[in-house]
Amino acid sequence: MSPYDAVVIGAGAAGLFCAGIAGQLGARVLLIDHSPKVGEKIRISGGGRCNFTNRDAGPANFLSDNPHFCRSALARYTPQDFIALVQRHRIAWHEKHKGQLFCDESSEDIIAMLLRECDQGGVTRWQPCTVGDVRRTADGFEVDTARGTVRAPRVVVATGGLPVPKIGATDFGLQLARRFGLRTTDVRPALVPLTFDARDWAPFVPLAGLALPVGIASGDGAFVEDLLFTHRGLSGPAVLQISSYWHGGTPLHIDLAPGTDLAAVLKAAKGTSRRRTGNELAQHLPTRLADAWLAGDALAERPIADTRDRDLQQLAARLQAWSLTPNGTEGYRKAEVMAGGVDTRGLSSQTMEARTVPGLHFIGEVVDVTGWLGGYNFQWAWASAAACARAIGGALA
Repeated sequence: MSPYDAVVIGAGAAGLFCAGIAGQLGARVLLIDHSPKVGEKIRISGGGRCNFTNRDAGPANFLSDNPHFCRSALARYTPQDFIALVQRHRIAWHEKHKGQLFCDESSEDIIAMLLRECDQGGVTRWQPCTVGDVRRTADGFEVDTARGTVRAPRVVVATGGLPVPKIGATDFGLQLARRFGLRTTDVRPALVPLTFDARDWAPFVPLAGLALPVGIASGDGAFVEDLLFTHRGLSGPAVLQISSYWHGGTPLHIDLAPGTDLAAVLKAAKGTSRRRTGNELAQHLPTRLADAWLAGDALAERPIADTRDRDLQQLAARLQAWSLTPNGTEGYRKAEVMAGGVDTRGLSSQTMEARTVPGLHFIGEVVDVTGWLGGYNFQWAWASAAACARAIGGALA
């Protein structure tokens, strides 16, 4: 008989959580990771304080080719459930904004909590330990590892996605899914800065480091968040959010003065202000941005009282309906998550188990479910891991 009921490959957020829950439900679990440290992506998240969930996380905050798939897991393990776990472990936390929850001290608190949960479940951990082949057998699977071959009736793939290769990200999970005949959707960097052609972007390079709130839209996505100018393009929460909806060759639509009828404000200033138009614009936008926008335009030096309503209307329209097309992204090196992954049409939404390969489960980022910026992807890790772990524990009953 195998000494294990399940082998979990990958000791990130989803893998650690799944192993701990399954172990506490009575399963004998082996957790394997190729890195000497567990939870590296947890460690670097949230500026080192781990944005561990979002209080408002729900299905509408996730993208997938099969958008209803995530509903079941998210409903059965909620942000409130994870908050309760954090509180049981006496980890101090705070809400930053828009439901985003962070540790008061360090991401290490969440990693330590997950390791304690694994210890309470009697989980065996092998690390650093690489995994080679995974094969089906008559009664489950054989997993070749650097420490030898291990057998178990269930294998859980929690290997994450491709972002941040410097901490060991690989496409192992995607390759494994394909070897077992599962489909994968197209993958791409998400929650990632966007770049522009160097010649087209040259006028905006001096604005690097400037941030301001904007409205931003592309495809089916629309957000009001902070935008950050960089030397190569655009970043900040607004762009990270919209990057998940953006596809190559399509434009972004940006409102640089959201919530303001800029045309009406500028026209009203004609009767009261003695400023030049450029200086008046700088009352409503960062000065550097106003100067760059009107650089070389005679309108900048013209007294606003002498500026035609039509010119002010056109100026406001350009600022509030700025359309520009990125030439790419900063790639997986700067992406926070991977969009796409194992096609969820081939998985059970109740158990994360492959429909055509009984006993093979996929959880977390390797699955085609991608959350917004702000703790949503961690909540998917917790929810998908809990669904899988409960299925493993239930099979032992």
